[in-house]
Amino acid sequence: MERWKGRVALVTGASVGIGAAVARALVQHGMKVVGCARNVDKIEKLAAECQSAGYSGTLIPYKCDLSCEEDILSMFSAIKTLHQGVDVCINNAGLAHNEPLLSGKTDGWRNMIDVNVLALSICTREAYQSMKERNVDDGHIININSMGGHRMVPSADEHFYCATKYAVTALTEGLRQELREAKTRIRATCISPGIVETEFAFRHHNSDPEKAAAVYESIKCLKAQDIASAVTYVLGAPPHVQIGDVQMRPVEQVS
Repeated sequence: MERWKGRVALVTGASVGIGAAVARALVQHGMKVVGCARNVDKIEKLAAECQSAGYSGTLIPYKCDLSCEEDILSMFSAIKTLHQGVDVCINNAGLAHNEPLLSGKTDGWRNMIDVNVLALSICTREAYQSMKERNVDDGHIININSMGGHRMVPSADEHFYCATKYAVTALTEGLRQELREAKTRIRATCISPGIVETEFAFRHHNSDPEKAAAVYESIKCLKAQDIASAVTYVLGAPPHVQIGDVQMRPVEQVS
């Protein structure tokens, strides 16, 4: 991770859970981290904690609604003005709604596509263009995916969400191929966790907190820090090593 000191990383969905853990880890390793979310109060608190802890990097909160392309483009413009550009892009933001295929609301489906697929793709495009215009040839784009992007969960509430995560799997491999065609050494990686104990289930099952709690009580889950460790492992790999897909589950998780 030594070569990343002082360089700029963007972490989407950085206010809680995996995003917050990744942002903290990168700041510990000396990076300038732009952490974005719709609500930056928690990111501001995390930034203060990182500063108090004496971490060598910095965390810069940025308010951004990832379902709005104008917000994303404005964020990248601000990063260019203030920090020259993005060297590492961590597409972490994602959400799920209980909207089955046979009875789900179109608005819920659209919101999942907007954040899980389109926002990820827009951020990827803008990060690559930022690297290209500055002749950065060792950048890295990491998509935080899900095991739901590799097998279908047998639950109607999860099916559309899984479809968006299958898209992330395909987009990451497509990105890798396009980067090779462009003859760049910029790398693309997909990290696919199983069950991680965060606020995700409580947001997903917001009308049934007992169901959400049961998700995390059934087995010893992964922690957000486990995913952050995977991110730093991937970033720390030698520049000639392409780690394409990291799948990680709790030992007790069946599928």
